[in-house]
Amino acid sequence: MPRSHRANHEVHHVATDLARWSGEHVQRLAEAARDRGLDLDDSAAAPSGALSSLRRKAAKALGRRPEPGLLLLRDLRELHLDAAENSLHWQMLAQVAQATGNEALLALASDCHPQTLRQMRWTNSMIKNLSPQILSSL
Repeated sequence: MPRSHRANHEVHHVATDLARWSGEHVQRLAEAARDRGLDLDDSAAAPSGALSSLRRKAAKALGRRPEPGLLLLRDLRELHLDAAENSLHWQMLAQVAQATGNEALLALASDCHPQTLRQMRWTNSMIKNLSPQILSSL
C-alpha cells in the first residue's frame, strides 16, 4: 500500500476518534455547567469544523496535485492549535477546581485533558511525517 494511502486511512480513523472525544468533552462540560445553573450554547455541541474539514481534505490528499496535501497540512495545523488552546483551558479548569476544592470539576479536567494532549501529539506527529513529502513536491 502506498504511503499516502496509509496516511489517509490513519487520518480518517483517528480524526473520527478525535471528533468523538471532543463531542464527549462538550457533553461533559455542558453537564457540569448545568449543575452550576449555566446553559451553554447548543452550537458548541456541533461537530468541530476543523475535524470535518480534516476528514474531507484527507480524502482528497490521494490526488496528484500538491494543493490537497497543503490543505491537509493546514487542517492538521489548525487542529493542533485548537487542541493546544483546549489544553490550556483544561489546565485552567483544573487549577480553579483545585483552588476551590471542586472535586467534580477536577475529575472532569483530569479525565479529559489527557485525550487533548494525545490529540496534540498525534497532530504534531502527522505534521512531522507529512510535511517533508508534501512540501518537497511543490
